[in-house]
Amino acid sequence: MEARKVRRDGAIPAPILPTNRLPTSPGRMLARFLEDLEVTQADFAAHLGLPVQRVNEIIRDRRGISPRIAWMLGQALGTTPQFWMNVQTACDLARNRPDKEVPRMLRADAEATGGT
Repeated sequence: MEARKVRRDGAIPAPILPTNRLPTSPGRMLARFLEDLEVTQADFAAHLGLPVQRVNEIIRDRRGISPRIAWMLGQALGTTPQFWMNVQTACDLARNRPDKEVPRMLRADAEATGGT
């Protein structure tokens, strides 16, 4: 994997997020896992010790993935809690991208000298 280059101003460029589509939601990802395992929402909820409504709300994207649920999903599905938190974070960032870009904050002495 190639290391990201540091810009002249010392900043490391952020990874580029896709702008033409939303990332796959945690609910859709969970639904795919359950389909592959041929497990119903009710059976999975019982396995986790959660109400079936909670699993259904996650799958329908009406509830996000909390750290507690991420741990449970990771253990039950053989993934990591970080995987589920990353999926949730990617969706949250894509859905909440600001309409207006905020200019980068510069040091006060750099502004006074014209940025040099």
